[in-house]
Amino acid sequence: MSDFDVIVIGAGPVGENAADRVVRGGLTVAIVERELVGGECSYWACMPTKALLRSGAALRAARQVPGAREAVTGDLDVAAVLRRRDAFASNWNDEGQVSWLESAGIPLYRGHGRITAARVVEVTGADGTTTTTLTARHAVIVATGSGALVPDIEGLRDAKPWTSRETVAAKEVPARLAIIGGGVVASEMATAFSRLGSSVTMLARDGVLHLNEPFVGEHVAVSLREKGVSVRIGAEAGSVKRNDDGTVSVILTDGEQIEADELLVAIGRTPNTQDLGLENIGLTPGAWLTVDDTMRVDGVDGWLYAAGDVNRRVLLTHQGKYQARAVGDVIVARAKGEPVDDAPWGRHAATADECAVPQVVFTDPEIASVGLTAAKAEAAGLRIRVVDYDLAATAGSALHAEGYRGHARMVVDEDRKVIVGFTLVGPDVAEMIHAATIAVAGEVPIDRLWHAVPAFPTVSEVWLRLLEAHGR
Repeated sequence: MSDFDVIVIGAGPVGENAADRVVRGGLTVAIVERELVGGECSYWACMPTKALLRSGAALRAARQVPGAREAVTGDLDVAAVLRRRDAFASNWNDEGQVSWLESAGIPLYRGHGRITAARVVEVTGADGTTTTTLTARHAVIVATGSGALVPDIEGLRDAKPWTSRETVAAKEVPARLAIIGGGVVASEMATAFSRLGSSVTMLARDGVLHLNEPFVGEHVAVSLREKGVSVRIGAEAGSVKRNDDGTVSVILTDGEQIEADELLVAIGRTPNTQDLGLENIGLTPGAWLTVDDTMRVDGVDGWLYAAGDVNRRVLLTHQGKYQARAVGDVIVARAKGEPVDDAPWGRHAATADECAVPQVVFTDPEIASVGLTAAKAEAAGLRIRVVDYDLAATAGSALHAEGYRGHARMVVDEDRKVIVGFTLVGPDVAEMIHAATIAVAGEVPIDRLWHAVPAFPTVSEVWLRLLEAHGR
């Protein structure tokens, strides 16, 4: 049995950051990981997916600028794109991440971590034998993330569909790819694989990126169709069959049959808590873990915390890392008997999860947003004003790319005169969203934003145009 101040289950970016904050605060910590150190983001999500998308985005950008367009003599080199993807996934080798843990003084326990009692974690090796029992003096942090949700569609599981993992790590590009889903993963992979040569059919029952502002899905659907993607809004899979020749048949609820070489299911996520031992501490296995703003789990007597996807607050890596910093600091403070500032501005409280979450969808065009949509702001009871502007109408947009198309929306709380939501659609808008994140998180008054003058000629000139449209 080994004793530590804190035990972290899950060595993805969230677990790593939480452990690092605990060590920096002067406590001891152990981290448990059953797969690769670095987690989903490093090997099957953020990094390799953006590597798959970046080459096509660069080619698109070159073709939209006269002078550069003429220098482009061919299409994407698929093999080179996949090699670059492999490099960003470290060829699915975690030696570099393990080395970082060692340098930070964080012991790694390889195996499946399971809570057997309060502050006790049992680590079972790959061969099924118990290797170590760990005890925590102060806290256990669950950072096990989430996995792809595979719905109960007839024949789907037997057909062995791709999830985000298999798609991102694919060694070959299928001639025909069918996608069930219309969210972020579905839209990004439709973009990536259509660029790489697949004939893509996207079955978007609820629409494309329907949780965003309505114009977002409209822009992306138009762009995907221009690239040859068959975007089927409202189409629903009724059953799936893997044929003898390895192809896949998707039978829609209206009887139509879609044929593909591979099928990606991308309809949502499920928490990795199925075999975590939650039943031993009065919680439900397979459930999301509900937490307060300090990431402390409800229904447990103060020692269990959960950060990242597993608490379902925000399923984004950067917000998980933000939560990890907060939970690490608050555990250190509580262990040392120091006061914990739970006020909205306190560094021990992850309040941005409620009001200022930035997200980028790396489709073509890119989607960058932060805060509330207009619909969500109204549902929250805010008296808002929505200000829209054609992003292509700025001088910077015309210089950036020929035929630039885009849109900007600012959602203003009229009672407080602050921005509560901001959405951009357009080529290469990802790098613009942090300015809006600062405005939303900092609750910068509209009157003060007039003094944040955007440089000319840049696409960021849209800030001035939005303020002009809003008026003083």
